[in-house]
Amino acid sequence: MARKLVLGDLHGGLKALIQLLERIDLCPSDELIFLGDYVDGWSDSANTVNYLIELARQNSCVFIRGNHDDLAHKWLKTGEMNEKWLEHGGQSSLNAYRKFDEEAKDRHKKFFSEMVNYYKDNDGRLYVHAGFTNLHGPEYEYYDTGFYWDRTLWEMAMAMNPNLQPEDDYYPQRLKHFEEIYIGHTPVTRIGKTTPVNKANIWNVDTGAAFKGPVSAIDVATKEVYQSDPVYTFYPDEQGRN
Repeated sequence: MARKLVLGDLHGGLKALIQLLERIDLCPSDELIFLGDYVDGWSDSANTVNYLIELARQNSCVFIRGNHDDLAHKWLKTGEMNEKWLEHGGQSSLNAYRKFDEEAKDRHKKFFSEMVNYYKDNDGRLYVHAGFTNLHGPEYEYYDTGFYWDRTLWEMAMAMNPNLQPEDDYYPQRLKHFEEIYIGHTPVTRIGKTTPVNKANIWNVDTGAAFKGPVSAIDVATKEVYQSDPVYTFYPDEQGRN
């Protein structure tokens, strides 16, 4: 039976991604939804993009845009090097792309340009890297950057009274538009977790792959979680984004 699987932030951890897909026992009929941040962190950033391009020839894949993907894409297009980007993983992508010719870079620029800021399925679920701020829903957002930079959606869910129900007067309007929302961007390792965390109707699938955590995937129907080993164990001579 075909599955719909959501995968959290990768940050160039290709070896961990390959192990994760083996543990999932991926079938060609499975749909994969990637929540963004494919690059910046480990040395396989560019190789990860190569792998994803090929994976999409086999499986139905949705590639959400992450903030690190946007920054790397800008550099590939214009040479713009944001100092903060370099400090927070961008240097690893810059180093990785030094081994790629212009034809390969053009394929990657096409991949980055075709990403989507968010995706809604037919069962009332939203998939977005970070969040959105407009009370009427993501299609009413004024600025695209919120989709891959916003942290207020997750902060709100973290601060909510867990007993609050959608029919209650003070239930956040943003959350009422969807049965479930799947995000990445803010590692759950910040709250001492290493598996996807559910708050209200939001699932955070960023399990800290850029730091000391694994790459994770979750089956949206069954909520079964799959994980790689901690990504740093595949790259013992590197520091990731630590």
